[in-house]
Amino acid sequence: MDPITERQLQMTRRQLLGDSTRGLGAAALASLLFKNEIQAEPKTKIVPHAGANEMGLPHFAPKAKRVIWLFFSGGPSSIDTFDFKPAVRKIHGKELPDSIRNGQRLTGMTSGQKSFPCVAPMFDFKRYGQHGTYVSELLPNIANKIVDEISIIKTVNTEAINHDPAITYINTGTQQLGKPCMGAWLSYGLGSLNEDLPAYVTMISKGRGQSQALYSRLWGSGFLPSKHQGVRFRSGKNPVLYLTNPNGVDPQDRRRLLDSLAQLNQEEFKTFGDPETQTRISQYEMAYRMQTSVPELMDLKTESESTFELYGKHSRKPGTFASNCIVARRMLERGVRYVQLFHRGWDQHGNLPKLLRYQCEDIDAACAGLVLDLKQRGLLEDTLVVCGGEFGRTIYSQGRLTKDNHGRDHHGRAFTVWLAGAGIKAGYEHGETDDYCYNIVRDGVHIRDLNATILERLGIDHERFTYKFQGLDQRLTGVEPARIVNEIIA
Repeated sequence: MDPITERQLQMTRRQLLGDSTRGLGAAALASLLFKNEIQAEPKTKIVPHAGANEMGLPHFAPKAKRVIWLFFSGGPSSIDTFDFKPAVRKIHGKELPDSIRNGQRLTGMTSGQKSFPCVAPMFDFKRYGQHGTYVSELLPNIANKIVDEISIIKTVNTEAINHDPAITYINTGTQQLGKPCMGAWLSYGLGSLNEDLPAYVTMISKGRGQSQALYSRLWGSGFLPSKHQGVRFRSGKNPVLYLTNPNGVDPQDRRRLLDSLAQLNQEEFKTFGDPETQTRISQYEMAYRMQTSVPELMDLKTESESTFELYGKHSRKPGTFASNCIVARRMLERGVRYVQLFHRGWDQHGNLPKLLRYQCEDIDAACAGLVLDLKQRGLLEDTLVVCGGEFGRTIYSQGRLTKDNHGRDHHGRAFTVWLAGAGIKAGYEHGETDDYCYNIVRDGVHIRDLNATILERLGIDHERFTYKFQGLDQRLTGVEPARIVNEIIA
């Protein structure tokens, strides 16, 4: 629903008469624009701004009620984790043929290189599970515990070659700034399952590698009403900024203050009809309710010893990826619609063998533990788990190749994302790259296709899920074609 339509639905006779005092021209224009929406009586309850009311969401029966995206910021190397072929051992140290690179755009890090030597993984790979899926030794828990629970897409692709446009693209559907991210779209369209917690929450952890910047617009609402932006939770005493009452202010004082503030805001809304005024009221009320719900949510003392063991040795330390996974599971249990865990540190332009090992140590047990925990609690059936980054890494070395050290540059032509739950095929591999893990041989999946598939699991037709802005019916998947990846759906 666009702001003009929302203004039409919310305008009352009292507001119209108030506006008329500002001039005959304003009154005439208002009567022309809103003559069908003038109410006989003032409203006491504002029509909620939700896509579900306007577009009949969900469009069809959903398989997923909630989503958790484990986002590995920086570009994990699929060559060293999932997309392994024995043939890559034979090309180690050899120059990448021009026919394979085929004019690909290069980043500023490697555009000046005169040589592009191929680098085979410096880690052992084995086949695991009933399907015989190749998984790196860096991911023993994923390999041994959940490889038969996940679908691995090896041919996700994007046109972006640098971090900021790439991470913006996969999160918002465009490389341009200012568009809503997926979590905001879902908050707008489906809302929350718990009125005491936000519909969309994000948390950030940092690994031991080089980290790219993450901007708040990655969980922003763009042109959607601002109440749909993600709420960032932090580790520590105050998980949400400014949530705690100042010294000397008790809950009763806060309640009286909010009631008075709401009256003032309602008067402002009656005068000006700005939908953001209603957003302000609702966000104040959410913050008040979160003062009770968030401390209980973040208190992991009630978790069993076996749970911490399941998520790995780092799970007791607040702020780690493993600890955030436990908190995220608690959010999903309590009805948070969309949780996104950003884990930074995957930008290995140098010293990849050491730094990638660190990163995988941070996330391996926690990823496996999360999937198993959701399954044993009966949540995996209607929770979609998505795991991956904004792009992958190149087969060729960035900089000088030595016996035990090298880096890899950004690579968007083919990279790996895995999914689990919500009717996704278990123990399945989709797509194939060439022997250089460089180009797609079959079954490519653009990031638009990935996002369309996520929406489909939630009962949303991505082509019908729109918002009027700047004269266009805006969509998360944009204007170019996108398809559902039906091959990974059971």
